[in-house]
Amino acid sequence: MNFLKVSSCIYLFSLVFLFACDNRASLSPVVNNDLDSVPHGIHLIVLGIAQDAGYPQANCRKSCCVEVWNEKTKRKMVSCLGVRDPNTKKVYLIDATPDIKDQLQLLKNADDKEYTLGGIFLTHAHIGHYTGLMQLGREAMGASKVPTYVMPRMESYLTDNGPWSQLVNAENISLISMQDRSVFHFGDSLSIMPISVPHRDEYSETVGYEITGPNKKVLFIPDIDKWEKWSEDINKWVTKVDYAFLDGTFYRNGEIWGRDMSQIPHPFISESMERFETLPNNEKQKIHFIHLNHTNPLLDSNSEEHKAFIQSDYNLAVEGQVLTL
Repeated sequence: MNFLKVSSCIYLFSLVFLFACDNRASLSPVVNNDLDSVPHGIHLIVLGIAQDAGYPQANCRKSCCVEVWNEKTKRKMVSCLGVRDPNTKKVYLIDATPDIKDQLQLLKNADDKEYTLGGIFLTHAHIGHYTGLMQLGREAMGASKVPTYVMPRMESYLTDNGPWSQLVNAENISLISMQDRSVFHFGDSLSIMPISVPHRDEYSETVGYEITGPNKKVLFIPDIDKWEKWSEDINKWVTKVDYAFLDGTFYRNGEIWGRDMSQIPHPFISESMERFETLPNNEKQKIHFIHLNHTNPLLDSNSEEHKAFIQSDYNLAVEGQVLTL
């Protein structure tokens, strides 16, 4: 076993051990985090859970981050999901984050097989969701025609603005146009569908994704303004899937010091839990909050908010979770 695999195993074992200490561990859909015996079928891996800027966040010396600077094991990568298909030996990334090189290494080298990057699906043009594309360029991977799935405005943004246009012109990436609810099939057993959601769309539109495997469906919406601004009913979506990874950026209003949070709208976790209160317990247990800002008290296992949260039916996404699809 090489050094990188050993390091990955130790890292994920520590994550699983900490998660197992949670008295709600039985509610988690983690089916296997042993990188030497990953599932044989198509599976999804949670590769990051933090907001765009990661955890800790640059230049943060407040209580939420100071301890994390000193304890690297507490750091969290930026929100990202990966899908691995052992049959085709292809892997797929949902978003290209600033942590893409570590996430791709974890996704591709989690067992002895040789996997290739089959595609990247982008949600939108905020820094945590597409800037990892730079690692595909000539200064880094020097990749060739990596299929990169984009909505129309995102396609125009990458094509018309450097340095991203260099990736297009040099054919490091191959842009594949999507439309809302267009379904992309990979083999007989995997499909991925974009779902338009309202968000701060300065440079591109924003989508979430429905990921469908042979037996399970996953909903991934890491960014949305407010649930009530969406024309869809998120509660109904939860009932239609097996797992829902949803925007958990902030826990409550007032969390960002000195900033008007109406200018960075997200559904607070406290609001979401109220909205989902009418769901049966088994439906609530599908929900995993992801994309947590560095200020979110749920990142701190010693916080009162975290202690109360783990008594609920809801879950926090965990780096290294593996779900059989």
